[in-house]
Amino acid sequence: MVTLVSIIFLGFFLGMRHATDADHVIAVSTIVSRERTLRSAILIGSAWGVGHTLTIVGVGGALILFSVVIPPRLGLSMEMAVGLMLIVLGMWNLTGILKWLQEAFSSGRVRPPGLHTHVHSHGDYGHSHPHAHDPESHGHGEDETPQAWLDRRFGRLGAYQVLRPLVVGIVHGLAGSAAIALLVVATIQNAWWATAYLLLFGLGTIAGMMLVTAAIAAPFAFAAQRLGGLTRYLRVASGLLSLGFGLFLVYQIGFVSGLFTGQLHWAPR
Repeated sequence: MVTLVSIIFLGFFLGMRHATDADHVIAVSTIVSRERTLRSAILIGSAWGVGHTLTIVGVGGALILFSVVIPPRLGLSMEMAVGLMLIVLGMWNLTGILKWLQEAFSSGRVRPPGLHTHVHSHGDYGHSHPHAHDPESHGHGEDETPQAWLDRRFGRLGAYQVLRPLVVGIVHGLAGSAAIALLVVATIQNAWWATAYLLLFGLGTIAGMMLVTAAIAAPFAFAAQRLGGLTRYLRVASGLLSLGFGLFLVYQIGFVSGLFTGQLHWAPR
């Protein structure tokens, strides 16, 4: 009985700690930076945790139950996927920076009366550009924003709002499942108990990531409501951090660990 309780608490709380790994936090913060409420941020955190748990239980369970061995090249490739994903997420956040710089450098030009710049919203999409508040001078129609384009095509899908963090969680689970499975099988000899531990670990990861995303989203939500101009800088900062850390991981895995050079040095971690 004591052993069972120990496994439950150990798996759950180690899962919560696992949610605070640097690559996890950076990836989720890049996604959360576009959200304006804590509620939507917590939904993103839970979706990331579910995706991570699905992969951990699926891949890790297969490693434990069927004694599957992951080749070094495949293991490094799964870890490389995390670095590439962080680069994509960072670039996703930075896609509007060139337009913002253009607006910033052109701010000294003479503008027509009533034309000004501030952050404004279209539904749940917020952005900034020179505009006036009469329909003829706004600059674009309500249906011409990126969010409107996506909503027209995917808005009816129930998984639309959670698909991106779910996929990110799945990729992170692929990279970490081997290390977690090997750690568990070394301490828990019974394969079914080890698989149950993975499930508890995943539930802890979901809970931990929900707390992490709530903490990350708080300054973004505050900035969106009180300091509209600050939101842009926070988003750019999170994008640069994600891009930089992703490039670092690509270098480490590709050259230091040898995925690109052919001299493979890989141990699940």
